[in-house]
Amino acid sequence: MSEKMMENNKVTVIGEVISGFTFSHEVFGEGFYMTELLVNRLSNQADVIPLMVSERLMDISGDYIGTVLEASGQFRSYNRHEGSRNKLVLSVFVREVNFLESFDDYTKTNQIYLDGYVCKDPIYRKTPLGREIADLLVAVNRPYGKSDYIPCIAWGRNARYASGFEVGSRIRIWGRVQSREYTKKLNEAECEKRVAYEVSVSKLEEAVGEEEEIV
Repeated sequence: MSEKMMENNKVTVIGEVISGFTFSHEVFGEGFYMTELLVNRLSNQADVIPLMVSERLMDISGDYIGTVLEASGQFRSYNRHEGSRNKLVLSVFVREVNFLESFDDYTKTNQIYLDGYVCKDPIYRKTPLGREIADLLVAVNRPYGKSDYIPCIAWGRNARYASGFEVGSRIRIWGRVQSREYTKKLNEAECEKRVAYEVSVSKLEEAVGEEEEIV
């Protein structure tokens, strides 16, 4: 992968491993596995972030639960078929890992930067208490014609600014990856608790008049 294409999608998370590894898929004989990282927020809440890790990067037979880990890579998406529908599945594709004894700078436990394109009209709304929110879906290019589709949520003046973006606008986003529980109604009698992942925006800007090199 070209260095330029890696620069448009960068994420680093630091937290505690809270699950073992489960097999995800294999590519050209290389196995990829999923685990979960508990990442604390400054607000004393926490996000549970899914990590996708190559068996060539870590010994996936090891027990890492309770270990403090720094994982760097990219926030990626793929479509998983569920019956007649596709579900967008997101995870941090890990390229580097570091084991930490401890850490105390909680401002740097969860950082992401994206450089991509608005691929759906922004959805702007207000909460009952008047707080402004805008939902964005951002396409971030990968090599060989692939893209990752990343849901993002902006608040306040960022939401108002984002509401003016048009489909195809190139934007840059700084923020953090967050998990959010919600209830999905399956039918009249059944509901299911699910987890959504998105980028909570702390800063964003429109990249006007700039072209990105596509590999």
